[in-house]
Amino acid sequence: MELNHYNDPSLIGGCSVPVRVNRKTKPEASEVNVGGIKIGPHGVVVIAGPCAVESRDQLHETAFSVKRSGGLILRGGAFKPRSSPYNFQGLGIEGIKLLKEISIETGLPFVTEVMDTRQVEFVAEHADMLQIGSRNMQNFVLLKEVGMQKKPVLLKRGMMATIEEFLLAAEYILNQGNEQVVLCERGIRTFETTTRNTLDLSAVPMLKHLSHLPVIVDPSHGTGHRWMVPTMAKAAIAAGADGLIMEVHYNPEEALCDGHQSINPEEFSALMTDLDKIAQAVGTRLVKPEPSAK
Repeated sequence: MELNHYNDPSLIGGCSVPVRVNRKTKPEASEVNVGGIKIGPHGVVVIAGPCAVESRDQLHETAFSVKRSGGLILRGGAFKPRSSPYNFQGLGIEGIKLLKEISIETGLPFVTEVMDTRQVEFVAEHADMLQIGSRNMQNFVLLKEVGMQKKPVLLKRGMMATIEEFLLAAEYILNQGNEQVVLCERGIRTFETTTRNTLDLSAVPMLKHLSHLPVIVDPSHGTGHRWMVPTMAKAAIAAGADGLIMEVHYNPEEALCDGHQSINPEEFSALMTDLDKIAQAVGTRLVKPEPSAK
């Protein structure tokens, strides 16, 4: 078998699946360990936190509310890719240090985005997981750089990427020796304008059919509407997702970034109760915190 592509004509559309991410190469589902939290086939893991780190108080209050409600991994952006250069760009290095500090206090491992190869080494020293955002899914130099790290990688689907392109992006990371990759469906750009993106939940079973890598869903970016997040989070679990990543902010109305799609701690707590029921109904479980998780 060649080490570049494996073409299976039985796949939908004749999709060409690269060999290292291909389920035919590794039939059993992979498990990715993020600071002691295992994302994979044995349950649903919830990642939650603010879109951007704004201050210590904001991160502290939000992180502890996420932990109280059963969230297992903290998310938070320190380096923020924004469409306008005049929007809040994140706290940078200071934000990474705050994430590390709050991670230690809460016991929650954390994931944060890297946008540039020059950031990777520093962020990898502190974070438990590196995120490649939608805009950088085909930044091949950056993919290779995170592939050379030993930290798990959360790879988000490009907003205009096909499934094949998404898997090829993941292959870049695995090809450098890092097999700890989690795929994230976060919505694609279509002609629809009532939602921020079109959340492609059909991608979940398709990705799990084609690849052995874990698949999670981001209903916050996928919809752009706070009120839609709970519904699409439940639907994602029903579709077979191995986890969710959601934006939670202690005061969404005052958020410096994406407050319109962030749920508050009370909404997150209620949603976690519902997610547990949905998970059990479809034959899986919501992974619960363990004292030895980190």
